[in-house]
This record gives sequence, structure tokens and C-alpha cells, in this order.
Amino acid sequence: MPTPRAKAAHARAAYTQAAPVQAALIGVAAGMRAAVAPALVAHHVRRSPHAPLGRLGWLGSRRAAGALTLAAAGELVGDKLPATPDRTDLGPLVGRALSGALCGAALCRAAGGRGARGALVGAVSALGGAWAFFHLRRALTAAGVPDLAAALAEDGLVLALAEAALGAPRSDRVG
Repeated sequence: MPTPRAKAAHARAAYTQAAPVQAALIGVAAGMRAAVAPALVAHHVRRSPHAPLGRLGWLGSRRAAGALTLAAAGELVGDKLPATPDRTDLGPLVGRALSGALCGAALCRAAGGRGARGALVGAVSALGGAWAFFHLRRALTAAGVPDLAAALAEDGLVLALAEAALGAPRSDRVG
């Protein structure tokens, strides 16, 4: 019969192995909404004060969470404006990749894993998410769905992806 210590070690290992999946999910969300994903991750890691974030520890600060929340609110409004550039333009695309990298690294580090692995998974997923959902939204509007309705549905999907990524047990609950 496994000891409590062995059970805790097994739970930590399973959580660390799930971290790249979380990084991929939050990366796709970052590809859709570059500021919303890090704001949600910041609030998530704030609730996990014992997560081993290393150099990303600033992300769990009240100031970072507040600033990222303001940026996310601005993005949610700005995304609906006609003058907003396409997410697949070079500048916005690089920003989304960096956002996905930051979020993926933070989630993997919080799980006790390697930040570099999470950053790579998050960045690649953000690029894929940006392209896929850009074309999906364009196809929906071409099929007659109002752009505002497609944008609001996309906002909901971002929140659902973030919930899937962040809803897993946090490292401070393991053991």
C-alpha cells in the first residue's frame, strides 16, 4: 500500500506532466486574446503563493495582476473596433506568441516543471490559435454571422480555454 508521501509524489508528477497541456490551452487563448490570457494567469498564480515561479514571480504580484487586467479590458473592447489590426499582422502576431510563451512558462513553472518547455508550447499554440481563429472568425462573418457576435463568441471561448487550462489543481494543493 503506497505511503502518503508516495501518493503526494505521484500526484505532483501527474500535475507536472499535465502542465504542457495547460500551456497549450492557454497558448491558444493567448493567440485569440493576447492580454486576456496573461491577466487570467496572473490571477491564477496570485492564488498560488507557494508556486515555484522563479524569475516569473512578478506575475503573481497585485500590481501585475491589476495592470494585466486593465490591458485585458482594453483588448476586449478594442477587438470589436473596425480600426483594430488583424491578429495575423506581424506586430500583433509576435505579441500573441510572446503572451503565449509567458503564460505557458508560468504554468509549467508553477507546476514544478521547466519554464522553457512551457514557453515553447505556449508560443507555438498561440501562433496556431491566432491563425485558426482569425480564419474561423472571417469564415463566420462571410457566412453572415455579425462580426460582433463572432467576437463575443470568441471571447467566451477564450474564457472556456482559460478555465480548462487553469482549472486543474494548483501545485499548492498537491501533497
